[in-house]
Amino acid sequence: MNRRSFIKRAGAAGTGAAASVALAAPALAQSQPEVTWQLSSGYPKLLDTIYGASETFADTVRELTDGKFDIKVFPAGEIVDTSDGLDAVQEGKIEIASTASNYFWEKDPAFAFGTGVPFGLNQRMMNSWLYEGGGLELLNGFYKKFNIIGFPSGNTGAQMGGWFRREINSLDDLQGLKFRIGGFGGTIIEKIGVQPVDLPPERIYGALENGTIDAAEFVGPYDDDRLGLNRVAKYYYYPGWWEGGVTLMNLVNLDKWNALPKSYQAAIRSASAQANATMIARYDSLNPPTLRQLVQFGTVLRPYSHDIMLACFNAAEETYKELASDNADFKALLDSYMSYRRDAYLWFQLSEYAQDAFLMLQQRAGRL
Repeated sequence: MNRRSFIKRAGAAGTGAAASVALAAPALAQSQPEVTWQLSSGYPKLLDTIYGASETFADTVRELTDGKFDIKVFPAGEIVDTSDGLDAVQEGKIEIASTASNYFWEKDPAFAFGTGVPFGLNQRMMNSWLYEGGGLELLNGFYKKFNIIGFPSGNTGAQMGGWFRREINSLDDLQGLKFRIGGFGGTIIEKIGVQPVDLPPERIYGALENGTIDAAEFVGPYDDDRLGLNRVAKYYYYPGWWEGGVTLMNLVNLDKWNALPKSYQAAIRSASAQANATMIARYDSLNPPTLRQLVQFGTVLRPYSHDIMLACFNAAEETYKELASDNADFKALLDSYMSYRRDAYLWFQLSEYAQDAFLMLQQRAGRL
């Protein structure tokens, strides 16, 4: 079954986009216009999971429109740098930036919720909040102020906590440490004495190798291995509490979006959902064997200590209160997001956690 047939059948089977691709493919008339757009990814081609999701998206749009809607995909830096993605879309220089919304939190901290905030929702919860919990409507109300509209287009799942040259056993070990950390997490970890350094993916290896930074995080085993971070740092920490279920967004210029035929808008929604479902499936397939290989070649896995985790959690809660006190958009998104978190973890500890914890014990006992 080709992708177009799959999407048509999925649309007939149900209306919940989070399940996979639940919007029916439109019947396209021969008179539909030929449209060419440009999409700039926030990531290099080397990262074939995240960058590849944009190719999945663009291919699906072409299939749904019989090739009449052609979205050309460019890696980070080729036409737009990662840090300039939002501005380029807002100003109409490109039509789409496929990126992490939280990269732009310094423009407004409310951008963080398009990706997920520290100690927030996991991948399934994030999808649920966005698609069924009112999250995407709230976000797009906020994005409208920047002349953009957003569509979830991928998720990495829970990320790892970074690569360190030496062991980190307590809060004292983190004091003054220069840590490459992207997005909103840096402002949280700074409160406990870490110096956050924001670098694009292609510059992380060199900075860690030459000592410009002491530690670095990116995504997880597969992507981190692609960047070669295991070759310049030995200790691999978990969890990446600042990115527990990272959503990527297709940020679309709102004027260009409004000018599209309704059928082409439906194609973008469906194709974004297809990319969203595909990315997490790829990560869940690629991370386990890569992690095993990393350990075989000398990587040492270490959990963050409880005192570090608790200090970071408290710093995050303090930061949210500070930001919500004078930012109405942040407060509205925070109230919705955290209310969803309370209910979601009430349910997951009875269902997912109990099941997963039992099977993890069997895995450690060699019975799986």
